[in-house]
Amino acid sequence: MATDTKSASERRRKMVKRFGKKLFRGTLMEFLSKQSRIPDAPVLANDLFPWAEDLRAQWPQIRDELETLLEHRAALPSFQDISPDQARISSDARWKTFMLYGFGTRMDFGCEMCPTTAAALDGIPNISNAFFSILAPGKHIPRHRGVTKGLVRCHLGLRVPTSAERCLIEVDDVPLRWAEGEMFFFDDTYPHEVWNETDQERAVLLFDIERPMGWPGRMVSRAMISVLRHTAYFKDAMRNQRAWEQRYRETIAAGGR
Repeated sequence: MATDTKSASERRRKMVKRFGKKLFRGTLMEFLSKQSRIPDAPVLANDLFPWAEDLRAQWPQIRDELETLLEHRAALPSFQDISPDQARISSDARWKTFMLYGFGTRMDFGCEMCPTTAAALDGIPNISNAFFSILAPGKHIPRHRGVTKGLVRCHLGLRVPTSAERCLIEVDDVPLRWAEGEMFFFDDTYPHEVWNETDQERAVLLFDIERPMGWPGRMVSRAMISVLRHTAYFKDAMRNQRAWEQRYRETIAAGGR
């Protein structure tokens, strides 16, 4: 019976995912694009976001909190451990994450562990998702794209390999390379692909914000996110997150690494 229930849940999640992609990438994406108050371009200028420099200036303190987490690197979850739907683009243990926000929900445990980072994120208007994204040496994330034009993504570089030319992301064939203490914004609905072809780790603070739009666009985008929050896609991820948090507490209490 448990297997049947799990299979039914998996079928529902796949159905919702297929329907959601069609919905978000069809007429609604065109509508949100027309509602945008910033360019509909793959890469966006930092000065479009007035608060960006205040956040960027806090990067040394944010990196310090990341370094504390990395003392227990093996205990951090792989991306697909939290969101199984991401197994298509990452199925190994070389992409670690640490969640701080998920679809507008503040992750209390993550924010308690990283109070400076949490305070910096709290100052960002209309933040949706945020997490530390840690790529092991040799990690490749194949070409993929996000589902909604209603969000804009940012990367703040915290740990960058010395061979920066071999560690990059391409967004719609535009190459971007990270630098420690630097940030860039992009639209993840454009196809993008990531490589870390070095023997060093790459870590960034990754977060999504609501795209500046006219009020009809904002209302539609928020309604779409609200619908997602009621699906298995979100609920399963939250359940996995809570289960991981409990295991992590136990690992830390036992002095594990």
